[in-house]
Amino acid sequence: MANTYNVLAILNGKNAGNDDLRQAILDLRSEGHTIAVRVTWESGDAARYLQEAQALSVHTVIAGGGDGTINEIVSCLARLRPEERPTLGILPLGTANDFATSAGIPLPPAEALRIAVTGPVTPVDIIRVNHQRYFINMATGGFGTRITTETPARLKAALGGVSYLLHGLSRVDSLKADSCEIRSEEFNWQGDALVIGIGNGRQAGGGQRLCPEALINDGLMDISIITAAEWLPTLMHTLTREDDNPNILRARSRTLEITAHQSMTFNLDGEPLSGTHFRMEILPQAIHCRLPAESELLGTAPA
Repeated sequence: MANTYNVLAILNGKNAGNDDLRQAILDLRSEGHTIAVRVTWESGDAARYLQEAQALSVHTVIAGGGDGTINEIVSCLARLRPEERPTLGILPLGTANDFATSAGIPLPPAEALRIAVTGPVTPVDIIRVNHQRYFINMATGGFGTRITTETPARLKAALGGVSYLLHGLSRVDSLKADSCEIRSEEFNWQGDALVIGIGNGRQAGGGQRLCPEALINDGLMDISIITAAEWLPTLMHTLTREDDNPNILRARSRTLEITAHQSMTFNLDGEPLSGTHFRMEILPQAIHCRLPAESELLGTAPA
């Protein structure tokens, strides 16, 4: 008779040797939870493991890794039919862990794994880009994207999220705004943007809360634009404070169109996407996720 499991944990290969995580899995198994573990090695592994999860009738799939790993698994889930999608659990094992942090998921593996396996299930939104790409946390464009993609891996490994800030401050001489137009149902802006944040979650880039009021189950995406006017005070304000600043524009929308005069790059939870036109749309309650009941990302879901 084939083995059956209730939970399939998909771990980024860089994090599979975590002794605390190994013990946490053994502890939950001893309590009666049937947990299978798979480790990704190359592109395409997550999709293949999700097919296996379907064959095993797994009810929860855990994304174990950083924001990029979560994005890969969320994207695979989004391509399944709604009735085929297992519940998503989050196990933060990356450098920045922006989504897990803003969702209130603890970083110690034992605590995070218990929520991922037994925590309350809630439907959450995701965002689709250009009809084929997806993200659950945030898309960032402009200088912030260049910093997160250029920060050396060794610096990230040594300093975690602080590395993005330090590397960014070292590159202020290369600041270049993106000239673009951003349109939504009730919002239209055109100009030079230093940083653009499209948030389903609240933070990116190692802890920068670009969309501090975003909710993951309200059927809306939060838009934050840091304009190029008075860029240094504005950038420092964004990095250190959350109160209003006249050079930071905010809005909410269900759909969004961004047209750039030259090619620009958005970072979708760690995955770059370049072009001159981006269409983003919210997919309300697209997947079910295990999150802490007190998560600040959860508001009253729309009727």
